[in-house]
Amino acid sequence: MRMNNGRIISLISTFFILGCFSFNATAQEFGWPNGQKAAVSLSYDDALNTHLDNVVPALNKYGVKASFYLMLASPVVGERLDDWRAVAAAGHELGNHTIYHACSKSLPGTDWVLPYNNIDKRVVQQMREEIVIANMFLKAIDGKERRTMAPPCGHTKTLDGNYVPAVADLFVAIKGNETNLPNGFSAYALPDGNTGKELIEFVEKSSKNGGVVNIIFHGVGGDHLSVSTKAHEELLAYLANNKDKYWADSYINIMSHANEFYKKQ
Repeated sequence: MRMNNGRIISLISTFFILGCFSFNATAQEFGWPNGQKAAVSLSYDDALNTHLDNVVPALNKYGVKASFYLMLASPVVGERLDDWRAVAAAGHELGNHTIYHACSKSLPGTDWVLPYNNIDKRVVQQMREEIVIANMFLKAIDGKERRTMAPPCGHTKTLDGNYVPAVADLFVAIKGNETNLPNGFSAYALPDGNTGKELIEFVEKSSKNGGVVNIIFHGVGGDHLSVSTKAHEELLAYLANNKDKYWADSYINIMSHANEFYKKQ
């Protein structure tokens, strides 16, 4: 489900959506925990079976921590609660992707949005209430108080305005809506059918400014907007073999580190 918040443009191929911004010199003063050149946030949206069946075993095999943004109305949440608890216990983040995954029906490529799930017709308070309840549900799964959010489709504009400021207090960070990072410090990709080589090239190219490289997956080896398990594993092997260059971790850990630095500036 394509992010469309005005900060993301197509760059590498028809399969990639990449953030590309001007660079702020203050980022050059920033450092990652063990001197790595950049951080890599791998995240997985929508609570899909392939996340539990294909992604988690691969992440654990290579020792890479990631973030899973659960759309809580997904039957894969209710039917596999113990599996999601195991994901959290393994050190991965369970993030907020709302309950119903409302997106804008007025934007291109969103014919699939059902009329009753159209964010264009919702209001800010309605979104906040849904997101608060989603946080309660997530706490019931993993017992955690702190987490991050990924807005469905990257759409955040409701009938009476952008809901992000109204929920910012609930999260360590909101993906794609970071408020304390320098311009040019984050890049974003949404893979769909890409090869492992393309994924690795994206990391290498996007890490040159020393910032956060976000790869937002959906299906892996099945489901929608999918990449193959081979391509996914090639990326994980590359990150595991280059820990001195890249800090691949959950988004909450990456942004907690960034928040602490920029809070002192």
